[in-house]
Order: sequence, then structure tokens, then C-alpha cells
Amino acid sequence: MNLHQYAETHEVTNQVPAFEGINLYHSDLALKQWVHRFQGDWADNQLAEYGLLTGGPLMQAGFLANENKPVFKSHDRNGNRIDLVEFHPAYHQLMAAGIAHGITSSPWTEPKPGAHVARAAHMYLHNQIEAGSCCPMTMTYACIPTLKQQPDLADKWLPKILSRQYDPRNLPMEHKTGVTIGMAMTEKQGGTDVRANTTRAHALGLGGPGQAYELLGHKWFCSAPMCDAFLTLAQTDKGLSCFLLPRHRPDGSRNQFYIQRLKNKLGNQANASSEVEFRGALAWMVGEEGRGVPTIIEMVSMTRFDCMIGSSSLMRQALAQASHHCAYRRVGGRVLAEQPLMQNVLADLALESEAALALTMRMGKAIDQAHDEHEDKFARLVTAIGKYWICKRAPAMINEAQECLGGAGYVEDSILPRLYREAPVNSIWEGSGNVQCLDVLRALSKEPGVLEVLFSELGDGQGDARLKAHIEGIKSDFRDTDEIQYRARQLTEDVAVALQATLLLQAGNNLVSEAFIASRFGGRGRVYGTLPRGIDVAALIARATPNS
Repeated sequence: MNLHQYAETHEVTNQVPAFEGINLYHSDLALKQWVHRFQGDWADNQLAEYGLLTGGPLMQAGFLANENKPVFKSHDRNGNRIDLVEFHPAYHQLMAAGIAHGITSSPWTEPKPGAHVARAAHMYLHNQIEAGSCCPMTMTYACIPTLKQQPDLADKWLPKILSRQYDPRNLPMEHKTGVTIGMAMTEKQGGTDVRANTTRAHALGLGGPGQAYELLGHKWFCSAPMCDAFLTLAQTDKGLSCFLLPRHRPDGSRNQFYIQRLKNKLGNQANASSEVEFRGALAWMVGEEGRGVPTIIEMVSMTRFDCMIGSSSLMRQALAQASHHCAYRRVGGRVLAEQPLMQNVLADLALESEAALALTMRMGKAIDQAHDEHEDKFARLVTAIGKYWICKRAPAMINEAQECLGGAGYVEDSILPRLYREAPVNSIWEGSGNVQCLDVLRALSKEPGVLEVLFSELGDGQGDARLKAHIEGIKSDFRDTDEIQYRARQLTEDVAVALQATLLLQAGNNLVSEAFIASRFGGRGRVYGTLPRGIDVAALIARATPNS
């Protein structure tokens, strides 16, 4: 009997082509349209170049960086304390690409209409393929408004921060071609309540803004501990103050900055997050003494914006993977993308993704025009609204996209498990959902003109009776101040969805806006895939499905 005839048990069929070699910018019609709508069209060639990289070699680098986590080295082989974190070369490849393409610097070095929108689009592309490297790039980008409050420090540090050279060497700033900036705010006893921080700052001279201090204390979360300097908070006699703490002292010696351990996290695994101690660490005060929170909040606002970008981009990549799979996979003799119930699901996911993108890019426009009073107040409010709503929607949306692939979406050969693990961090980092919703109430009640800007932005529903009724309901809810904190999440959600619907209507794509409003204001189901009848789901899927 010839057993070789049984060596091949079956023929491999009905498999989906690998999601690779796809230009993530050219293949994303919604992204291109929203970038153009908010004056970022001048960056088309740059974005197409980065879309080719992220859909190509950087996609594989993202897998490698997550499969090879950073490793903490406390001492060298001779027993000397070194406090280093070693990364896989793929991580450095990702960092170098992002910094070279301006993710950390471009709006500050080349300010023009649409600058923050174009930069957001670059981050949107990068975060789809590797989110961990986005953490230090976000903080480096976001530190600029805070550092500019202390011109003497800004003059020294900004040329290296704004460099497009990635230099991972553990050297003093003066000897590097470019630097990155991290953040260390929270302590174990306070978490979000940074006013409970106990880290103390002791002046080495007269003290005050721009002066040197030594810091003694701990930080329960220090993001990206291999950065070259950190913005941090510590107590002085006048209260909580902001400081810039470098890894090296002016004489070139290592600062008294000690990594205790790296965090073992659910996701964001290519990035090192750590617990640290300051044991007389040298730092310089940034901004007014005792006003550390108002000083650092400008950085926090920018990092919250990047949480919006991050969650939106994770949703986009999940949608791209699901729609790509369903365009090829056959069940019962028909491709999944042609089957009615799957069409309902995919079209619903496409609506969620584009609505998140629209609100994110509208925020980019507001930051671009921050000198305008209306835009400044809009950004103040919608940073918290968008951070809350988009980041809340991402985990369930990505899980639904996984389900479109079945078991193939649950195994690590797919990117979807990583996207799912990444999704929760954006709703937690820089203030959880409750913090954002309370901030919405604070902005509306304590900052003159913010409420008027909101309803000016919403208008009368853009001629849509359903949206108009929803907006009138929001106005009524805000007039009722009874137990308003208890109701803060519902209020924030209602405003977020109203803003998304308004933006989609204003963009003039009736296919998208009608489907969004009919499903979000029509008392539909509570899971994805419950769109009402009469929607052109095939067209929505075609719009969302990436092409090579």
C-alpha cells in the first residue's frame, strides 16, 4: 500500500490574500476627503509616501516590535546602575520613520493652514500599524506649548525636540541630533488626582520659574522612560509645580532618575511604561510656581487629541481588515461582503469609523486656528468630548471587526488581537471617562462663551428634523442642572453624536450622513449591525474597503 498518497490531506482553498502592500492613505477614501476638507490637501504627497511605508515595511516592523518587548536593564555586567531599556531594532525603525515624517514636529516647524490636520493624518497612518511607538512621539509633539511657557528652557531644548533626527543613544542632550520627551505625573496614592502627589522639589538657589531644583519622590506611571527628559509635577512651598527633568545632568553624569520596573500591560507592549523614583533628581521649573496643573495641562490637551487620533486609527485598521477579509472569503458559495447581515455589520462599522475620523479632523482644524476665539473654545470643549466618546467606542467596534473574521481574527497571526488590546489605553490614559465628562461640565459651566460656541457649531440641525430634535433635547438637558454630574456621561454622548452628525451633514455626502443619522437617532439596536432598512450598505462598504 502506498501511504504517500495520504501525505496531503486536503487542498487549501477559500483563503484571503494577505493584507500587505496596500497604501494606507490612497486606499482610504474617507481619510483623504476629511484631510482635504480641513485644509490638509497640500500634504497629499507626503501622506501618500507615508501610506506606502505604513502599508508596507512598517507593517511588519509593528509585528516584530510587539513580539519582542522592551527589556529593562538595571545594572551593567560590572554591577553599575545604568537604568536602560533595550528595544528591538524594529521599534527604532518605527520611531525613526515617524520622527522623520514630522509626527513630533511638523506643525511647530512648518505652521500653515491644515498643519495639525496633516500631522494628525500621519499619526493616523502610523498608529494603525504600531501604537506603542506613538506614545513618545505624542509626548514630544505635545510638550511644545508647555515648554514655551519657559522661554529660557525652550530656547535650549526646542531645536533638539523639533529635529527630524531620531537619536536613541543614551547621551546628554547636547551630544544628540534629536531628543524625545516623556511625562511622569501620576503617583500611586493619587492616580488622576495629581494634587495628592507627594514628590517634593527643593530649590538649589532662589527658586522660581526656570530655576534648578532637586526632586525627591516616586511616579507610579512614567511614560517612555528612555526619553531624554520628562515633564513632571512636584510640590513646593507654593503648591504643585511643573518641572523639566532630563536624564543627564549638565556635567554629563546620569541624573538621579531610577527605573523601578516596567509595567506589564494589557497592550501597548512595544512601548516601555515604568515606575520611577527621583532621588535628588535635578530639574528646572517650568511656568509659575504653584501652578503646575495649568502649566502642564496644555501638554495634556494635546495628548488627549492624540488619544482621539489613536482610537480613530485603530478603528480604521480594524475596519480595513474586516472589509478586506469579507471581500474575499466565501460562505455558502457567496463572498461575505455580499451577504445581507454581514453587509449590515460592515456598513455600521464604516459609519462608526468615519464619524470618529470626522470629529478628530475637526479638532485638528480647531488647533490649527487656536488664535480664533471660537475655535479655541471649541477645542477646549471638544477635546474632552472627543476623547471620551471616540475612545469609548473603539474596543467594542474592534471586537465586532474581529468577529467578521471569525477565529482568524482571534489569533495572533492577525493584527486584530493587538488592535483590541491597544484600544482600552486611550480611554484610560490622560484621564478616564469620568474625568473627561466632568471636564465637559466644567468647561460649559465655568468658561464664558463655551456653551454658546457649542450650539453655534451645532446650529439648527442642518435642515434635518431628527438632528434638530436631538439638539433641542440637549439644550433642555443642559437647562436641567439637577444631578447633572450623575448624568454627565449621557450628556457627553449626546453632544458627541450630535457633533458627528453635524459634521457628516456639512460634508455633503448624503450616503454617509443619512445612514448615520437614521441609525444613531432612530432608536435602533445597541450593537453593530442593526442599521434600518433602505440604506445603501453596499456603497458604504465599497467606500470603506481598502484597495491596493
